[in-house]
Amino acid sequence: MQPLLLLLLTCTNQVLGQNPAIKVILANKGLQYGSHVGTDWLHEKILSMNVPDVTGGVKVGVGTVRYVLDRMSVSQCDVPEPSVNFSEGNQVKTVINGLSIALRGNWHTKFSFMSDRGSFELAVFNLDLTSLVELGSDDKGHLSILSKTCSAGIGKAEINFHGGASWIFKPFVKFFKNRVKALIETQICPIVDEHIADVEQHLTNMQVSYRINCALVLEIPLINPPHINSSDLGLDLKGEFYNFESPKEPPFKALAFDLPRADGFMLSLGMSEFSFNSAAYAYYAAGQLHITVTDKMIPPTSPLRLNTSSFGPFIPQLPKFFPNMLMELEVYARETPMFSFLPDEMSLKVPGAIKAVAIQPNGTRAPLFKLNADGLFSGQVYISEGKLRGLMKLKNFTLTLESSEIGTFQTAALENGMKMAMTIAVLTPLNAKLKEGIPLPSIHDILLVNSVLKIQQGFVSIASDLEVSSPLRGHFEEGFVCPYKTSGAYL
Repeated sequence: MQPLLLLLLTCTNQVLGQNPAIKVILANKGLQYGSHVGTDWLHEKILSMNVPDVTGGVKVGVGTVRYVLDRMSVSQCDVPEPSVNFSEGNQVKTVINGLSIALRGNWHTKFSFMSDRGSFELAVFNLDLTSLVELGSDDKGHLSILSKTCSAGIGKAEINFHGGASWIFKPFVKFFKNRVKALIETQICPIVDEHIADVEQHLTNMQVSYRINCALVLEIPLINPPHINSSDLGLDLKGEFYNFESPKEPPFKALAFDLPRADGFMLSLGMSEFSFNSAAYAYYAAGQLHITVTDKMIPPTSPLRLNTSSFGPFIPQLPKFFPNMLMELEVYARETPMFSFLPDEMSLKVPGAIKAVAIQPNGTRAPLFKLNADGLFSGQVYISEGKLRGLMKLKNFTLTLESSEIGTFQTAALENGMKMAMTIAVLTPLNAKLKEGIPLPSIHDILLVNSVLKIQQGFVSIASDLEVSSPLRGHFEEGFVCPYKTSGAYL
């Protein structure tokens, strides 16, 4: 009955004792949209409803007329817009007034040695349905959903018989209507309860880890039980990334943050710095933030080549010790890169290092020097036309000489050259991509529409409306292909 609500809850589990890194608030507007989508599901279920045969007998003074109403099926159904409300005590109440159903079927009678048959049509009007479900969690921390109460009552019914001596049924029309009305009433709530039970089983079996790519896994179990008030539903999720091959806890904890409710939107979503930094740590701890740069990787149009001659203007003694030799640079993070969020601005601090070697004619790799390379990037991100867009810039970059096998040298000129190289090779294509925009992902066929992103103190918030393309279609599908071995560089 509440498919959007159930979709949002199908990826939750409970882990106590830590702050959530992801928070979700489903507003009453979102619940109403979910109930609107749910009318299609209820409509399909009622159309496919199995109505059992009605058999019995009616005494007519000189005997009993035996009858059978069989092959009954729903031919038409009109489901009005439900009224759905959050209720204190972690409950959600759904009320549908004025539901109508039309059925058709066959009738058969037998009296003594006489028999007859024909068809009939029945319409029930003003069917009122009330359902109350309760949200909680089981002893293993999975989210639970329980049908507390369900009631269905039909206001009136009309029945018409066709074929044979159907006039004989006229004295018993009221009797037949009441029998079929009672059957319909007893069928509606089991449909609702069956769906709730299916969702409960799905929640019990639901995985809470999602492969983001070949290296990362995102864990989003429920940290606290869901909390409901009269206006919204709140979910606190773990929101931590791990390396798929070697998961480790980062040496920092998620800090508490307050996600503001976005007026006029269906959903508010907040993701703290911790989520982003746990992803960076997952790469770093697994040794995957490194890359070996060779001259073949340098664009042909670049005036600076990766050889000792090109580096001569920056390090004069280098071509003297190792004349006209190719070089390789091992670039890696020496500490975990860290994101930080300030109002309307995000920054990324990257403590890096560069080790340089010369490739001698006999193939021997001669170590040259090691530099500490510390970069600070800043930028703005926003959502426009359903895409993530933004602009990043290099705020600060320093090179310091950590060690050298060729003697000391000044790094100022090399630092300026690398600033220019990073701007051309990294920031220019990145900003071009951000200007073009990155489409927002969908989760379980839930699309974010009319979204507004804001960078807050310590977290990013998204206020959004929702669009469900195919409710409860199926399971998470991985959209990537991983090589046999995933370890390696991810810079």
